[in-house]
Amino acid sequence: MLLKLNSIYKWVNSGGQRIFLLKDINLSVEEGEFISVMGPSGSGKSTLLNVIGMLDGFDEGEYHFLDKSVHAIKEKRRAALYKEYIGFVFQAYHLIDELTVKENLEMPLLYKKYKGTERKAMVADMLDRFNIVGKKDLFPSQLSGGQQQLVGIARALIGNPKLILADEPTGNLNSQQGEEIMDLFKQLNNDGVTIIQVTHSEKNASYGSRIVNLLDGRSV
Repeated sequence: MLLKLNSIYKWVNSGGQRIFLLKDINLSVEEGEFISVMGPSGSGKSTLLNVIGMLDGFDEGEYHFLDKSVHAIKEKRRAALYKEYIGFVFQAYHLIDELTVKENLEMPLLYKKYKGTERKAMVADMLDRFNIVGKKDLFPSQLSGGQQQLVGIARALIGNPKLILADEPTGNLNSQQGEEIMDLFKQLNNDGVTIIQVTHSEKNASYGSRIVNLLDGRSV
């Protein structure tokens, strides 16, 4: 078992009332799964992804990741866990504007204590794998959306994570670029990477092995 959420609740207080973002979410994910999370806007999809990715806390419930009790460990330990095992891919790319493609790719490796020569080799490997060698010294603003998203995925993958979390990964791309990105995810999943994607698209969801539907913070 890669991760397990037990009765997760997350809320905000507004005008003396609790507004639930997540309500009694139970989810088990095995290694090697490809899960699509669907639901209307405001249903809690991105919140759920952020909770799984340890970017967001929650108010009630238990979260186990690789036998670690995420709900019971300190923030520093949590940050170390997600840097070690989780890669994120966002709709808005989230690349660092002031860094070149090469430097953006190297960023996650700096947390992981790789030697300089190893980092260089891993970056070169990713540039090659994603056919972006010619773009290595460009800044994100000089790339098309599809290229930025490729760099985003390469960055998420570079540290060999066990889990990729993708939030509307094709949301800003045209249909051909989107299809290329989804085929890439399918390939990664075939190679053993566990993927959880949030998507509005039935077509993208069909790449997954199962669908989790959310409505008003609940799994339906």
